[in-house]
Amino acid sequence: MIRVAVVEDHPPLRAELQRLIDETAGLELCGCHGSAEEALADRAVHGAHVVLMDIELPGMNGIEAVRRLKTLAPDVAAIMLTVFDHSDWIFDALRAGALGYLLKRAPAAEIVLAIQQAHAGGAPMSIAVARKVVQFFGHRPATDAAVNGLTEREHVVLTKLSEGLTYDEIGSALAISVNTVRKHIRAIYEKLEVNSRTEAVARFLKQ
Repeated sequence: MIRVAVVEDHPPLRAELQRLIDETAGLELCGCHGSAEEALADRAVHGAHVVLMDIELPGMNGIEAVRRLKTLAPDVAAIMLTVFDHSDWIFDALRAGALGYLLKRAPAAEIVLAIQQAHAGGAPMSIAVARKVVQFFGHRPATDAAVNGLTEREHVVLTKLSEGLTYDEIGSALAISVNTVRKHIRAIYEKLEVNSRTEAVARFLKQ
């Protein structure tokens, strides 16, 4: 079962997401809150595999909530939910540790798929958001030295990431454990000075 927590201040949407999770096989709701403060105080949320986090929350916003949640539960996969594909919010969320970024108008099937992908190590994003990410990195100066500084194995792992493989699939392809895959990815993030799979892949593809 994939344990999912919801942090959304709009009651109708919060109820809709709760119902979606309750009615989807393989998903289990472990927390449902209307504010970041409530969610961070709930230890059940710390044990979630995936958190659907609204950005525009009363009090502490969702980006800061993800940043704090990642210190409490480093392995949690956070997917940001918002009405607007605002560029600054997208990259602030990714820098805070979010894995995915979906627009609230996304259909139910897309939200469920995003939860499954995030749990499997993917980085789910609405098409409009992904386009902004590609455009942003397309205008950044080249950084060949950082990419070229990766070891041969790190380069192979990053190539697999860019192909959309999950951590499990990368481990199977390279005959290494998932923990070893995670170690390589942490090293890649440090060398490329990024904080998410999306940033690492975009920077790699630009080369």
